[in-house]
Amino acid sequence: MSKRAKELRYVICVRNEGYEVSLELRKLYQALPDPSVEGRHLLRIVDESGDDYLYPEDFFAPIELPKAVEKLLAVAT
Repeated sequence: MSKRAKELRYVICVRNEGYEVSLELRKLYQALPDPSVEGRHLLRIVDESGDDYLYPEDFFAPIELPKAVEKLLAVAT
């Protein structure tokens, strides 16, 4: 598995106030690593536009996917 695939993680949107167009509730999103925002309570998320933006981390819940699903998603990105 590539280094990029190992860095990928997924979260579920649990809040979207103010970002209703960009974030869908209960949808799975890819969270990208971003050391520049550590400690600021933000996550870099690939949203509905296909681009990545910073959103409040409390808008998302982490999710652990089965390894087979992670591999499929890593290939698809």
